[in-house]
Amino acid sequence: MSNLLVRNPQQLLLLAGPCSLESLEISLEVAAFLSELQRKYPELQIIFKGSFDKANRSFIHSPRGVGLSKGLEILEAIKTTYSLPVTTDFHLPEQAQSVAAICDVVQIPAFLCRQTDMLIAAAKTGKTVSIKKGQFLSPKEMKYVVEKLREAGAKEIWQMERGASFGYQNLVVDMRGFAIMKAFSPTVIFDATHSVQIPGGNAGITQGERVFTPILARAALAAGANGLFFEVHPDVTHATCDAANQCPMEVFEGIVQSCLAIWQLCRNWTAQEHIG
Repeated sequence: MSNLLVRNPQQLLLLAGPCSLESLEISLEVAAFLSELQRKYPELQIIFKGSFDKANRSFIHSPRGVGLSKGLEILEAIKTTYSLPVTTDFHLPEQAQSVAAICDVVQIPAFLCRQTDMLIAAAKTGKTVSIKKGQFLSPKEMKYVVEKLREAGAKEIWQMERGASFGYQNLVVDMRGFAIMKAFSPTVIFDATHSVQIPGGNAGITQGERVFTPILARAALAAGANGLFFEVHPDVTHATCDAANQCPMEVFEGIVQSCLAIWQLCRNWTAQEHIG
């Protein structure tokens, strides 16, 4: 496990990148930006994230991405060019080893978080596993997801909160969840851009309210999250997916600065504080 990537508690864990690996050019542009952020803010632990396949689009003809082979080529180019750790999500158990051959972290999407075959495949890669809590799960139910991963051999497990379904076409974030999930595995990440989605809110197309992204990110850090995930894009208007939720690259540094300030203030607080 000498190559196992672990969270550094002295840094704020930050996963960021475009929703989809739309092209090598866009991916490298975002990676260059993130590499510069890493240089300017050593208190960050940045990992580049982008998806090679958006497998749960509403319509059969919606753009899904560049595919596994091309996506891994792009991620390898980012590692080589900018020395950034990389991660992506996979959708079938048989993809896990191919993803792990390039990625430092393998990620399981929210809708697949209870699929035992996916969890076992991720654990068997020997890499860090990032697992998104499904919109249909309570924070307490992540205990069983983490137990599956551990029993299958996973050593470093990151849980990710991305909001819970609240009625139809709405998500809410229960800030108690960060403390609850930390009891199962100490690294809990807040997915700041997916949490502001309005799923299927425009004739089947996901909408979003990105104006709330920095507010929720700061609140999550104050509540105990020790990592953040943002979708970041240089031209959100023309993004092929999650255009309403992705964070414009030109404002991202300011958001990061405000999040770092909250993290530095709150990181010594613990979930074991009691008031009665």
